[in-house]
Amino acid sequence: MYRFLLSRQWVILTLLALVLIPVMIELGFWQFHRHEHRVAQNTLIADNLDAKPVPVERLTSPGHTVPRPDYWRHVTATGTFDTAHEVVVRRRVSSDERVGVHVLTPLVLKDGKVVMVNRGWIEAAGDQRAYPDVPPAPKGEVTVTGRLMPDETTGASGIKDLKGLPDRQVMLINSAQQAALLGRSVLGGYIEQTAPKPAGDTPELIPDPDHDSIGSHMAYAVQWWLFSAGVPVGWVILVRREKRDRQAAAREAEAREAEAREAEAADGATGDDTAGPDDTAGPGGTNGADGTDGADGPGGTAEPATASA
Repeated sequence: MYRFLLSRQWVILTLLALVLIPVMIELGFWQFHRHEHRVAQNTLIADNLDAKPVPVERLTSPGHTVPRPDYWRHVTATGTFDTAHEVVVRRRVSSDERVGVHVLTPLVLKDGKVVMVNRGWIEAAGDQRAYPDVPPAPKGEVTVTGRLMPDETTGASGIKDLKGLPDRQVMLINSAQQAALLGRSVLGGYIEQTAPKPAGDTPELIPDPDHDSIGSHMAYAVQWWLFSAGVPVGWVILVRREKRDRQAAAREAEAREAEAREAEAADGATGDDTAGPDDTAGPGGTNGADGTDGADGPGGTAEPATASA
């Protein structure tokens, strides 16, 4: 009944279904883990943004790698901006999706160490090789408040660290690179400035990261799991349909054979019932109308009778 499942077509279809089921289940868990990561990140961002700011030296030091629990933590730093060694970070997007640059300025602390401060976004120069018109940083001692962020790397950000860039232009915000350029000790990570607000609202301060949206990862996970459940259901439906179609085809073939046998039987019966020719008298066997014997057949002519004297 189900021998058709051993055909080449059905073997391939069955193997494909067996492969798709675990793949779709795994894709569902992948999206589910992304959902969990997004929820945990939103919680971390909200908690760190609500935390009371602490001096940046408490959370980082030269060569230090900022751990994930300290991402977006509010910190303060007091020092003097070193605008002579200011650089811009290329290909950065503003809050309204305009492409420009970020202004990265060293802040020299009281103990001589340096922390890099991302002062915000400005438009890039018309010529990509030209240094843009950067709004001046505050002069004298200033206290900066902002979010502590980890050093950017190509692996973490996906941004390729291009070589041969024009002077004072970089692709990544990386404390080790800046330490090499400055020849001074630079604290690990950097600060995204949130205060004080710049004069004229430029550079544009970087807004708080989105920590309300959880995205569509959970919906995608459910979809993949529904797809994985639908594969065996669809396979069963196809098998039953194939079985039903084959049974219908077999019944039609049997009906045609029965009709053919009945037609042959009817033709045979008609041939047997046909009547033969009527029986007739042979030559010389017919009596005359007057009751006398008729003429004899060939060679049987009677001699005429003679009278006696």
